[in-house]
Amino acid sequence: MNAEKVDLEPRTMMGVHEVIPITAMVDYFGRAFTTSAAELGKQGAYPAGPAIALYHGKPTDIVDVTAGFPVEQPVTSTPEASVVTLPGGPAIQTVHTGSYDSMTGTYDELMAWVTEKDLTMSEDMWEEYLTGPESDPDPSTWTTRIVRPLA
Repeated sequence: MNAEKVDLEPRTMMGVHEVIPITAMVDYFGRAFTTSAAELGKQGAYPAGPAIALYHGKPTDIVDVTAGFPVEQPVTSTPEASVVTLPGGPAIQTVHTGSYDSMTGTYDELMAWVTEKDLTMSEDMWEEYLTGPESDPDPSTWTTRIVRPLA
């Protein structure tokens, strides 16, 4: 794992917000990404980057999450999808390569790195799905950027 401290600019995203059991994540992501893309299209906007899952607080058996896409055009919330801001400022990030099921190891390494550096993270964090099943059926090639803003 190669973690780094970065300074982020705030970004806007449109996504579907739900509080769901962790066992419902796969179905939720399919629905959230499809709905978000459709709502962007209705407003004449388009994704300005890879799909994102913004986690509100630490995921447990229940996950509070907003999944969708970053945008650069002005968009407004709809009953189906909300506009939210990914915060700017200091953060740590790393890239996980491999299946989503193996991300726990990357998170464990990242947390050890954070502890070693004596950093304090904010509650929210996000994953950016740089490559995944839509680009290659081989999970060993999938890449996910993990971003943890600092408190």
